[in-house]
Amino acid sequence: MTTDSGEDVYAGVVTPETIRLGMFLALHNKLQVMAADIGNAYLHVKTREKLYTVLGEEFGTLGGKVLIFDKGLYGLRSSGARFHEHLSDILRKNGFPTIQG
Repeated sequence: MTTDSGEDVYAGVVTPETIRLGMFLALHNKLQVMAADIGNAYLHVKTREKLYTVLGEEFGTLGGKVLIFDKGLYGLRSSGARFHEHLSDILRKNGFPTIQG
């Protein structure tokens, strides 16, 4: 999927079967396996989209003010792709190899 500007926003999701196959292949080839679970991923990623909202009256004295977002939000078309870039940068900085595909 791409945005109107042609930017790729796709971030794939792996199935449990693919994980099992990967673990099997690693065991079969005597490879070391490392795993992690990442929560609240989008809270740490800057967005490239220009986003804002006008606060409603339920925000009291802040009602009517414009709120500008600079971090990714769950549900944005590009949040998954931005998190993928962010995580890739961190992994590369920590010595993980780059896979060319």
